[in-house]
Parts: sequence; structure tokens; C-alpha cells
Amino acid sequence: MTHNDPCNDSIQPGQILHGFRVVKALPVPDINAFFYELTHEASGASHIHISAKDRENTFAVAFKTVPEDSTGVAHILEHTALCGSAKYPVRDPFFSMIKRSLNTFMNAFTSSDWTMYPFATQNRKDFYNLMDVYLDAAFFPSIDELSFKQEGHRLEFAPAQKDSEEKLTFKGVVYNEMKGAMSSPHQILGRALNKALMPETTYANNSGGDPEAIPDLTWEELKAFHGRHYHPSNAYFFTYGDMPLTDHLEIISRKVLTQFDKIDPKTTVAPQTRWEAPKEVVEYYPADDEEGRDNRSQVSLAWLVTDIRNTEEVLAFSLLSQILLGNAAAPLRKALIDANLGSSLCDATGFDSDARDASFGCGLKETRPENADAIEALIFETLTRIADEGIDTELIDSAIHQMEIRRREISNTPYPYGIKLLLGISGCWFHSGEPQRLLLLDEDLDTIKQGVKKGGYFEGLIRERLIENPHRVRFTLAPDSTLAEKQAQQEQEKLEAIAQTLTEEQKAKIRTDAEQLKALQESEEDISSLPTLELEDIPATIDSVTPESRGGGRLFHYPCATNSLLYYTGVLEAGALDSDLIPLVPFFCSSFMKMGTDEKNYEELTRAISAHTGGMGLSPASRRRYDGSRSALPLIAINSKCLSRNRGAMFDLLTETLTRYRFTDLKRLRSLLLEYRAAMESSVVQNGHSLAISLANRNFTDSLALSELWSGVSQIQYIKSITEPLVRGNASDEDLALIGDQMTRIGQAFINTGNLRCALASDSDTLALAESDQEALSLALPKGSSPLTFASVPANCQPVHEGWATNSAVSFVASSFPVVSMGHEDAPALSIIARLLRSLYLHREIREKGGAYGAFAAYSAEEGTFSMGSYRDPHVVRTLSAYDAAARFITSTDYTDEDVKEAILQACSVIDRPETPAAAARKGFFRELVGLSDDTRRTYKEGLLSLNADKVRIAAARYFPPKDHLKSVAVISGAERLSGLKGRLEKDLTVQKI
Repeated sequence: MTHNDPCNDSIQPGQILHGFRVVKALPVPDINAFFYELTHEASGASHIHISAKDRENTFAVAFKTVPEDSTGVAHILEHTALCGSAKYPVRDPFFSMIKRSLNTFMNAFTSSDWTMYPFATQNRKDFYNLMDVYLDAAFFPSIDELSFKQEGHRLEFAPAQKDSEEKLTFKGVVYNEMKGAMSSPHQILGRALNKALMPETTYANNSGGDPEAIPDLTWEELKAFHGRHYHPSNAYFFTYGDMPLTDHLEIISRKVLTQFDKIDPKTTVAPQTRWEAPKEVVEYYPADDEEGRDNRSQVSLAWLVTDIRNTEEVLAFSLLSQILLGNAAAPLRKALIDANLGSSLCDATGFDSDARDASFGCGLKETRPENADAIEALIFETLTRIADEGIDTELIDSAIHQMEIRRREISNTPYPYGIKLLLGISGCWFHSGEPQRLLLLDEDLDTIKQGVKKGGYFEGLIRERLIENPHRVRFTLAPDSTLAEKQAQQEQEKLEAIAQTLTEEQKAKIRTDAEQLKALQESEEDISSLPTLELEDIPATIDSVTPESRGGGRLFHYPCATNSLLYYTGVLEAGALDSDLIPLVPFFCSSFMKMGTDEKNYEELTRAISAHTGGMGLSPASRRRYDGSRSALPLIAINSKCLSRNRGAMFDLLTETLTRYRFTDLKRLRSLLLEYRAAMESSVVQNGHSLAISLANRNFTDSLALSELWSGVSQIQYIKSITEPLVRGNASDEDLALIGDQMTRIGQAFINTGNLRCALASDSDTLALAESDQEALSLALPKGSSPLTFASVPANCQPVHEGWATNSAVSFVASSFPVVSMGHEDAPALSIIARLLRSLYLHREIREKGGAYGAFAAYSAEEGTFSMGSYRDPHVVRTLSAYDAAARFITSTDYTDEDVKEAILQACSVIDRPETPAAAARKGFFRELVGLSDDTRRTYKEGLLSLNADKVRIAAARYFPPKDHLKSVAVISGAERLSGLKGRLEKDLTVQKI
């Protein structure tokens, strides 16, 4: 075979490279890349390399991890392996390397049957520094007992309160993380559904760890799990980018593979034995006792449908999921929503190919348990009707069109592109399939197209794999207002039982361990053994995009390589908006493309959007200008993309939706309101840290006040208030018509020619052809003047001291205060202070000592605010005390020029993070809108590179400690925990309910 891979042009199948045999070498035309699969003959390790002209190179090592219980052994091992290794015997090499690197991504993942350690970077020296640390951590970790107790679980005696004896408690980072995770209905349903569908397999266990079972895991069991699972015979190496493959192979072979003999890791996951009859399962989640609410359950119907290694059926079910459920016009989704049995599709809806056996599920949330029969019957009636009547070929063509866009689009959100490719092929690869077929789809897609042409292809799949398939579960997840209390009581009883059996020697051991762990966490350590970059490794330049301005500064062209896609971003700046409309703007954006127009009902509009574009939508944003006014810039962004050949159809749809919108379909409006509410409510536990910071910041600037109203707890409360009559079933058509009228008024305020500025990104030929389409769109809009200053949500500059109650077994603790913004000489130092606090202070005090899952500091250069926050935190008082003590740390001499250099590396890795061409264009366009010039950005980076410890301390003294009259505190937690804080803080929190 010959191919034109400039980095690896001599590599052919059958070659032996550093002990690896090349099994496959194939071009992947859709992404302009080359695929290589290799096997290490002596150890059995597998390696996939994807060679591409991308300077953001990726490395990962993954292992199949198949727990046999729910102690969280795989998850705890993921954490503990990163707590020091043979070559790097430091307390936390992972977090230390975040500071000493220009990485664009570093993390570790534990899935239900694998654990992965990936990173990405643009710097060759950095790549091999990180690879060395990752390889040593994975294959030669220390796994000492204190690290296991810190990261996994341990017993400690809590300090005695007045008139009470000291009490035994459970602590540990993973223990607290999973207490938080298992407060989320989404997490509970996903894990319990896996257990219900595949009870004979590893998926019956909670790989993250069940808080009830985590304390049963022993240190010896953890080490034994590592010995069998983290072995080259069970290892999967992945590399991606423009660096030569042979260099990677030489290092992996020399540093790791030559030091092991081949074993049988016994990690093969057998498929679940298929059932002859369906099952019903009911599980519960902890919930508040909301009087009058009996519709807070989820009902799901789920099937095991195919072997993950059957790439044709995996592709077919991906398409079928899009056909049946992918948008508002999809027949199964429409039938479920229109039945008024629930507010929105349940969690874990759709096709899931992550496990050994792929599954398909659908159902409803915010329903009642007694609706389960009706929901199941509705699903079967709808599937039978679709199978009997046949699927509209337009729906099939649309699903294939969406897949073509996904194949062509190169995106680095939410992960770098190389890691996204890895996650896409990992399941098939780890279970001995043919992963290259997931990148080279044409053969399977042609088979599917031929089947469709003959007739009945997807209909047959529906009959065989769904309607006639007895391996299914009807799963109900119901609220239990007593469950959280029961779980807390069970934990306490377990601790009391343990306490009664402890000998004096065991009690002494617990105290000694606590003292030793505290000493370890507080000790200064020498991390000089870890590799690092220097400031001279940082490029002094900034990445910039220069648009071609047209239409008097109202249209910007960004010529770039987008693989035959055209991207459109329009921005509507807010003019005068009546106060009753302001909180409705986010829902207006969410529903705008889902309501229909004067020409098309919502189903017809949804089909047209899916058939001709990669999606169209509106989103609100509250930005702040960088000019002298520093005023708020509220806006609505219009985003759309399409294949170049469909640009005319896309602009026709944009014109129709922006000029002929309507909000008169009250039944549809009701469904969208309930769906939006459900999404808002389910976001609280997942995004508690962000919501807490938004609450703490909201009074400092008008743009932050508006941001909280549009995307924070205030939005959740507002939506709950206006939808409460819908939830309780006593809303009238007049109530809905009023909301519809308000939505129309929002459109009239925003959508006019004077308010619109837009950007197009694509290749030059496509841009030239699209310009006339954009001009036609602008001319079709109502005439209007330039936007007025928007100041309807003024900030009062008053700090808050608040607690916000929700269903959570852990807390999210935020503290914020105003500082200066970008353009001020102290802005670079404040950015470095945030990183120093996170890496040198908050990580140790709140995560290592306190057991929270995460802790961070953040400086907003746009808004001029400084925040500290914690994530899934078992403490509140202790954490707030740590925030107060942060001022003493950052103004002290407890950090060095080397620490500042590492913080500069972190800051510059964010500044220099590569963007795909389309994303770079969009960010450049928004910089134009807010007035952030390249000169300001360059000066900011130069300021970063000029800092040292003394300069940072001088700047810190100007802002730390923050004055009490400026400092805000917001805590999101369970109601009982918040009530228990009364009298324990310098200033009591005002407690409210989310």
C-alpha cells in the first residue's frame, strides 16, 4: 500500500516498529487523516494512531476496568494513580504538571468499563514531558495507603461540639464526589438502567462507587485491581496529530512495555444473556417534599439492541435514533410530547453504544408512576404504526444529511478533536471490534442506503430490535422525600456500629492516620523531579483573525478552511425592552426556532431545518464592552451552519424565521415551557458551582445582574413561577396567550435591520456566493434604528450573604468581590493570583484536606470580578474560612518565582489554546462587538510574561483581603445543612429555596 501521509510515509502493514506490528494503515478522507492500528507482539498492548495536519497533538492510555462490585475501585484507582509514582514520587504530579505545562487538555475518565488518561498539547517538548508523567503514573504508581485514604475513603473523628462527644465520620474525595453524583436523578437513572438491562455483567455495578459500598473497599483490593487491570496486556495507547508515530512507539516501548511479561488480564466483557420476557424496575431518588407535586417521576422503556462490534447496526441505530427522536418533528418524540403525559423526554433517551451491548431507550420525565402503562402502550403503538406505514424518506435523508455534517465538521468542543475521535471509537476498539469502520463509514452507509432503496430497512430494524425484542426494561424513577434522610440515618447507624467495635488501638490508628495525612498535605515538597517548560517556550505572539468588513461594518467575512461548511453568526443587540420581557429572553431564544412560522407549523419548520442545515438557533448573552463606557452589551446571537451547497436554503429559512415568526400555537408553547423548566431544574446539581458564583457576582455590574437573570438561579425561579400553573394543570389559554404576546414583543424589540450585525466563515468562494444571500436577509428584516443603551437590570453594588436550598447531599460554596478588568495594569497579576490560589492553596485546603471534589479561583477580565468556589463540597464553614485565609497566603512569601512561572504557563496555555477555523472566526467576531482589540490582548499577554513573585505580591496587597462591604457569599446546598449553619458564621446566610 502507498499513501501520502507526510509524517509517516514509510509505514506499511506488516512492519515491526519498536516491537509493534502494524496491523492496518488506511487513509481517512473525510477528516484528511490516516489511521494506523498496531499490536505490541510481546505484551499484547494495542495502539491506534491518527495522523493529521493538526499541531494539537493528543496522547492517551486506557485500560478496560471491569469492577465486580460497587466499591468504586476503578474510580478510586484513577484518582490514586495520580498521587505519585516511581519516577515522580511527589504528592500530586497530575496537578503539578497542569502548572508546568502548556497543555490544552489534561484529565482522567472512569467509564462503566474503562479508565482513560488523556492529554493534548501543541508543544513537542511538553508532549513528551506529559507522556513520561502519564506513563509512570499509570504503570508504576505509588498507591500508598494515605493517598488511598485521601482520595477514596477513610474514617476520621469529627471535632467534638459543645456538650457532645466526638463523632466518627466518613471522608474521602471520591466518597464525597459520589454522594453528590447520586443526588442527581440523571446519574441515578443512567446507572440504575444499566444495572437493570445488563444484570449479569460488570454494568450491574456502579463503577464510580456507591457511597454505601465505597467504605468496604480495602487498600489491598485496590492494589490488586491495579496489578491486573493497569497492565500492558490490557492497555490501549492512542496518539493523534502531526508528530511522527515512530517517536511515540519508541518511548512507550522503552519506558513501559519492555518491563512486563504478557498476562491474561481477564477483562473480556461477555455480552448479556438475552431474555425471553421483559422486566419492570422501580428505583427512587432523593427529593424535596413539594406539596401538590406528584408528577416528578421518569418513565423509560429501554432495550438491548445490538452488539457494539456490529458497526453497520451501530450506524443504523444512530440514524434511527435521529429519525425517531432527533428533533421536534421526529415521530416518536412528537407522539410522546403531544400525549401530555410528561414535560420532556426522560434522561438516557436515545441510542447508547458505550457498553458491550448497545441499548436504545425513550420515555418521559415529570410524569406520574401510574402513567407507566400508558407511556409504554404509546411507545409500542407509535413504533408499530411507523413500522407498518413506513418511514418518510425525507426523514431518512435528513438523518443521513446530519451525519454528513458531523463527519465533515472539525470541532474541539467540549474536548480537543483528537480526544473526540478517541471517545468515538473507544467502545468498539476496547471490545475487540473494528474501530476504523467508525471513521470509514461509507461501506456501512452504502449497505444501509441499499437496504433503504429496497424498502423496509429501518422498519425491519424497529420490528426486530424493538417491537419483537423481549430484552427490555420498563424503568420508573420516582421521587422519595424521605430517602435523603434515610440515607443519612443509615450512614450514621453504620458509623455508630463501627465505633462500637473499635479497639483503642484502632482508634489510635484513625487519629494517627489523620495527623499523618494532614502533615503530608501541609508539607512542602520538592517537585523538581517533574519535567517543566520555561517561559521562553511560550510564544510571545497571540493568535488573531482579521475579518474583511463589508456593509459599513455590519457584515464580516472570515475566509478559512471549513471542509465545505458555511457558518453564520448574527447578533441582534437589545434596544429598549420592557421590564416584564427581560426574564423571558432566554426562553424566547430557546423556543424561537421550535414554534413554527406563518408558512410552516413547528413540525414542518423542524424538518426543513434538519434537511438543509446543521442546526439553527438563538442564544442570549450578557457581555460587557471594553470601551471607556464599560457598559452592558445584551444581545441575542443567531447561529446556523450548513453544507456549502445548501447556503441558499439556509438563508431562506433564516429569513422566514426572523420575519414570519409566531407564538400562537398554545399547545406547542405549553410543551416547550415544560420542557425548558425540566432542563433548568435538572441543571442545578450538575452546575452548582457556576450557579453559586453567578449568585455571588450578580450585584457587581449590570451585565452580571442580567447574566444571573438570564442563566442563573434567578432564571430557574422565574421559569418555575410562570410554569407552576402548567405543572399543576390549572393554566388557562389566556395565561399561555399572554406569554405568547410577550414573546412577540421581544421579537419586535430585537429583530430589525439596525440591530443586526453578522459574520460568515467559510472558504473564499463560498463567502462570495453567500454575500448576496446575507444582503437579501438584511433587507427582509423590519427597518429599525441602532440599539439603545440597555440598562433595565441595574446592579446595586451590594454584596450578598445567601444560602440556596436544593436537593444535594453536598455543597457548592462561592465567594466573590469586584476588582479591575482587562486594560488595567493589574489584570495580568489577578489572572496569575487566581491560578496560584487554586494550585498552591485551595486544592490543598479544600480538596485534599476538606474532601471536596474540586476547588478553584477565577478572575473575570471582562467583568472585573474575582471568585473562589468549591464543587461537591462536604463543608461550608471550613471552606469559607479557607477563602478568608487565602488573602494571607497570596500576600505572604509562601510562593516563589518558579510558582509564578508555572501560573504564567497555565494562563498562556489558555490564551494560546488552538481553535478550529470556524470557532476562531466566531470568537474574533465577538471581540469586534465588545471592542477587545488585539493590542489590548497582546499587552495583557506581555504583562503576564513580565511578572515575578514580588510583582504579584505587590498587586495582591491592593485587593486582598477584600473589604467586607464588597465581599459576597453564596452557598447552594441541602436545606438541612443550610439551617445547621445558623450561628456558625460571622454573618448568617439569608436562606432561600431554588
